[in-house]
Amino acid sequence: MSPELYFLGGGILVAVVVIILLFKAFWRVAEPNEALIISGLGARRRDAGVDSLGFKIITGKGTAVLPGFQTSRRLRLDTRAANLQVACVTQQGIPVSIRGVVIYKVGDDLASIANAARRFLDQQDFMTGAIHELFTGHLRSIVGNLTIEDLILNRERLTSETRASAADEMSKLGLIVDSLQIQEIDDETGYITNLGKPHAAKIAASARIAEAQRDQEATEAEQIAAANKSAAWRDSQIKQAAYQAEIDRAQATTRQAGPLSEATARQEVVVQETKAAELEAKLSEQRLQSQVRKPADAKAYETVTLSQAERDARIAQAEAEARETELRATAQASQVKQAAAADAEAVRLRGEAAGSATKVAGQAEAEAAKARGLAQAEATKAIGLAEAEAEQAKGLAEAKAIRARAEALKDNQEAVIAQQLAERWPEVVEAGAKAFGNVDHMVVLNGAQGVEELLAKALTLGGTGLGLARALLNGGSPNGAEPEVRKTT
Repeated sequence: MSPELYFLGGGILVAVVVIILLFKAFWRVAEPNEALIISGLGARRRDAGVDSLGFKIITGKGTAVLPGFQTSRRLRLDTRAANLQVACVTQQGIPVSIRGVVIYKVGDDLASIANAARRFLDQQDFMTGAIHELFTGHLRSIVGNLTIEDLILNRERLTSETRASAADEMSKLGLIVDSLQIQEIDDETGYITNLGKPHAAKIAASARIAEAQRDQEATEAEQIAAANKSAAWRDSQIKQAAYQAEIDRAQATTRQAGPLSEATARQEVVVQETKAAELEAKLSEQRLQSQVRKPADAKAYETVTLSQAERDARIAQAEAEARETELRATAQASQVKQAAAADAEAVRLRGEAAGSATKVAGQAEAEAAKARGLAQAEATKAIGLAEAEAEQAKGLAEAKAIRARAEALKDNQEAVIAQQLAERWPEVVEAGAKAFGNVDHMVVLNGAQGVEELLAKALTLGGTGLGLARALLNGGSPNGAEPEVRKTT
């Protein structure tokens, strides 16, 4: 590569660097929070509301400044704060000290910027002092027309009136107030303190009353809580006692479960033994009826039947003989009557045939009447004889039956008495069982043997009757002693 090219490239580079440096030397850019104030050759211009200021205002953009011919300076547009400490006298003549703060800045319009640039461009640090003095004067003027009560209760009025009174002057200075705050109002006389004491005392009294009420309510709540706690403790103790009683009852039931089960088992055994005894008693009763009563009933029935048959036979024989005699007498009377009728008819015929006299007829009639009377008498006699013989035969038959019973009783007293007792055995057993009729519940301890003993005792009543009958038949006393015989002379 030739040296000319190197020189050309270097010359171009140097020219670019020189141009950049020159551009930076001539070009000025305004920051967002500042305004460029350009004065000098060619800086005079007419803007809206600004007439022949002799400088140019640039905000938010850049412009070329010719060094040596023009000058550019910067005016800050950001917010500033001025603290206020003002000693004032109120309408009531009470000195007060007011502390506050003013937040202000340069206005954004060109007129405000121009006014601020003409007054504070080279003295921007003195702007805060000017604001302090400005608002100090306005605050003293406004506070002199207000009372302390107004200052305390209506601070907004103070700030609004202060801002309104300073608005014209602030506009001339090219400044605007963003905020004015009254931070504190103090007085050396204690007026504000005394002003609040009645209300403070009232509030304190209300506080003490409220505190006393709260203490009373707290005490009542504590007492109620203590009462509830005591009631809860009492209920807990009662429930614990009830639970302990249930536990003790369950333990006692558990301890008694063994003896109770044994007693229940014994009771069940006794019940079963009682049922078995009842079954055995029924079996014994059936056995007694089948082995004793029924044979005795059969034997007694046989004896009675034979006696009745013999008696009936004898009565039938006597009745037959009486009937035969009656029939014979009736036949004889009939024959006599027929004979008498035949004789009477013969007499009548003979009387009619012979023309006998009245005497013969009367005699024939007398004979006939006599014959009829004799026939009737014979018939009545025959009937009476037959009835007498029948009664005699019946009496002989009963006497024979009684004699046969007496002979049977003499020969076999046991059989006859047993027959009578067998016939009356249900009544005897019923009379013996009446001894247990008033017993509601009877427990037999020795089972079937006890039931048999009870039945045997009931049935011994029949045996006692048998011994009594035997003793009476033997001519002795019921207790087995010999009867006393009295001798008379």
